[in-house]
Amino acid sequence: MTAATHSSLFPPVPDSADAVLEGLDPEQREVATALHGPVCVLAGAGTGKTRAITHRIAYGVRAGILQPSSVLAVTFTNRAAGEMRGRLRQLGAQGVQARTFHSAALRQLQFFWPKAIGGSLPRLVDRKIQLVADAAAACRIRLDRGELRDVTAEIEWSKVTQTVPADYPLAVVKAGREAPRDPAEIAQIYSVYEDLKRDRAVIDFEDVLLLTVAVLQDRHDIADQVRAQYQHFVVDEYQDVSPLQQRLLDLWLGDRDSLCVVGDASQTIYSFTGATPDHLLDFRIRHPGATVVKLVRDYRSTPQVVHLANGLLAQASGRAADHRLELISQRPAGPEPVYTEYADEPAEAEGAARRIRELIDAGVPAAEIAVLFRTNSQSEAYEQALADIGVPYQLRGAERFFDRPEVRKAGVALRAAARFGGNDALLDDTVDLPSQVRAVLSGEGWTTQPPAGSGAVRERWESLAALVNLAQDVAAARPAATLADFVAELDERANAQHAPTVQGVTLASLHSAKGLEWDAVFLVGVAEGMMPITYAKTDEQIEEERRLLYVGVTRARERLHVSWSLSRTPGGRPNRRPSRFLDGLRPGSTGTVGRAAGAGGGGVERGFTGGPVVVPRRTQRAPARCRVCGRTLTDAGEMKLMRCDGCPSDMDEGLYERLREWRADQARLSGQPAFCVFTDRTLMAIAESAPDDDRELARIPGVGMRKLNRYGADVLAICAGQEPGGDPEGD
Repeated sequence: MTAATHSSLFPPVPDSADAVLEGLDPEQREVATALHGPVCVLAGAGTGKTRAITHRIAYGVRAGILQPSSVLAVTFTNRAAGEMRGRLRQLGAQGVQARTFHSAALRQLQFFWPKAIGGSLPRLVDRKIQLVADAAAACRIRLDRGELRDVTAEIEWSKVTQTVPADYPLAVVKAGREAPRDPAEIAQIYSVYEDLKRDRAVIDFEDVLLLTVAVLQDRHDIADQVRAQYQHFVVDEYQDVSPLQQRLLDLWLGDRDSLCVVGDASQTIYSFTGATPDHLLDFRIRHPGATVVKLVRDYRSTPQVVHLANGLLAQASGRAADHRLELISQRPAGPEPVYTEYADEPAEAEGAARRIRELIDAGVPAAEIAVLFRTNSQSEAYEQALADIGVPYQLRGAERFFDRPEVRKAGVALRAAARFGGNDALLDDTVDLPSQVRAVLSGEGWTTQPPAGSGAVRERWESLAALVNLAQDVAAARPAATLADFVAELDERANAQHAPTVQGVTLASLHSAKGLEWDAVFLVGVAEGMMPITYAKTDEQIEEERRLLYVGVTRARERLHVSWSLSRTPGGRPNRRPSRFLDGLRPGSTGTVGRAAGAGGGGVERGFTGGPVVVPRRTQRAPARCRVCGRTLTDAGEMKLMRCDGCPSDMDEGLYERLREWRADQARLSGQPAFCVFTDRTLMAIAESAPDDDRELARIPGVGMRKLNRYGADVLAICAGQEPGGDPEGD
């Protein structure tokens, strides 16, 4: 081990309490020295909150103000708790307990159970899903795997929000929550589930908290014993506490106020699990004398990344937005965020993969690059694109696409159909590969319309929909492909991606990326319908989607790539638009910037302040403006025409009619609806601009490379007064 390695991994323990404070910025030092009374630390992304609170504990211990054994530091993941314990050891504060809520509660419950209840603590079940399945069966309610997972999640939400089975239907309505099944059925399963646990003498994860709360409430002597042990509390990620966790914290505290909480309401992204930022936002109401410290110096991200993050929150609304923090980057300037529009999703995945390959070739470690998406179902395209160019990757918080149970089961069904399809009534009316795949997968749960809501049912459907889309792509490339050919394609793709686990590019959902950071981050699929997700309907749900994008942006240290695609498949209708969250921030868009600066001072700066916008296969263009009145255009239809709907048209009516006649002929030849050739808006735009060459034609929205290559010569001939493929008229 070299001296450099030794100094970076194992820094020397500070030789005094004052030495613990060295290297802290003024606000972090305020946190570290605020050792009495309630303390609320509002800490923005990348501002060193873990450093601040670990130095606070260490300073208190080293100064003799806090006894190590009397401090309980609580966080939400075992990884975070382990990191905190390691930092405290390095600072010379051994003996401090750093645990998750559940770990601390379980330890107390195991110790006090014989005294409070008698006998041994019931067995803790690792996974409750089998018990939920048994409860559903007892109720004569059939649940598939996805529904089983969703109902289990509803039971967990009910317990952490302290909702009993009888109150579940009303609680769902009050919370604006979309139940995956009839709320009365879920309440019935929930009730029977609780009965089964009692009959089998087992408890679940949430029971650990509930039982600890019950013991501390009912046995004042035990509560006094716990309070005598722990006299000082630190809670990290306080915006994520549930009502049940807050109740447990209140019981630990008793009538004391030696509590330090750390959080950021703008990073509340787990409300679907029962987490709420209300406890953080109400802290000063509950503790009027609290010391409040705001950490806004961002040590993680460059000014360019921070500007975009601040811009996102500047447009937010709601209670969390009222307490937003304006970050101030402490790093040197870096590259501007890159905004890229692609024609379709495969092109977006391939484009991201190419850029990643370029970064790796330029010396950026693969482990310092991440691709972040809204749902796990989006991962398959990026797994394939990275595998195709030989870039190693690892999935975080999700199974590999071809390892997912529904995908494996679908593969079995497709193989059987390929082998014995002649005897399968499902395939009697199918005429091509896509219809065969749709018929087979309809038996596995695929439907033409996605299910309502989120959760496992939606993710399962999206996995099957990805296979349906793949069948369409295979058929488009190889019209004579059979079901057996499609199965062979699936096997080839699966084999190409079954590599040993390596340190590669991280593929992760935005939720699973919380708490992590990389040098380069690719935020993909940032389009309406995915960000915000389609089932986010209420204002609160929309704002949580905005915060989720904010979390994604603030994962990047230096490089940030934001992308979206205009259609799902090659040649599909380009009817998508970039996420509304980027309005006013990305080049060529307009939007309301929002309120004045928050805690960091200064005005809101846009995330993009110059530099090129790279749009592969598209001509770079300035913000779209009406060629009649000059107004900036944001509506997709107006952008096609390059004028406001209300402004007068200078369209050549004769040219428009010739284009319509030609389009009708092309539609008949291809067997497609006319709009699949060009939409009316695109034809109007062509007729108004009358392009002279490929470059001018390519500038018109709705004319991608595929259509340019296929129809460009004919369209330009018509615009020039010629017959498609023929000589000039009149010659």
